[in-house]
Amino acid sequence: MSVRISTRRTAAVLLGACLLAAATACGPDKSSVSTSPKAADSAPAASASGGSGDQGKAAGSSTAKLGDTIGLKGTEKSNTADVTLVKVVDNAEGADEFTKPADGKRFVSVQFRIKATGSAAYADAPANSAKVLDDKGQGYSSSLDETKAGPEFPVPANIAPGESALGFITFEVPSDAKLDKIQFAMDSGFAQQTGQWKL
Repeated sequence: MSVRISTRRTAAVLLGACLLAAATACGPDKSSVSTSPKAADSAPAASASGGSGDQGKAAGSSTAKLGDTIGLKGTEKSNTADVTLVKVVDNAEGADEFTKPADGKRFVSVQFRIKATGSAAYADAPANSAKVLDDKGQGYSSSLDETKAGPEFPVPANIAPGESALGFITFEVPSDAKLDKIQFAMDSGFAQQTGQWKL
């Protein structure tokens, strides 16, 4: 198991380093956070064991929430994707008896659907692209741990133009943290545009 995790970590780090180099070569650009969902493009959403998602909000809200899709741009014009926050599983159980959060922490597994909408394929490590934020503004990056919530994205995830993939990304957060937002940015998090969903 440790060999598999080490291989995933190495692949994710190398992919992230390559994308950082590419983003730096493109020069500076204005950063933005997109909180507006695409109209009538939401996928069914669900929240489990902890109710992190608020599905009772009125339809047509201008703030993206669980189930909504945000159109995102990468560092290259050909690299775009529609990213949907599908499901949030709070207090997720580790994939096996050896996978447990550290003392004072819990696993939160977040399921995304990524649809490649540009002329180029989506080839990235989605776990590098996502983070969760608590109600104090503290951000948490993804963990390499897997849970019983469902299958993780492969590293890298390769999605042909017009096609989509579904996968979980797991985070290890303090037990008392109240999650408030989830963010996703293309190119392993180095794209100038970040999508944000309110929980």
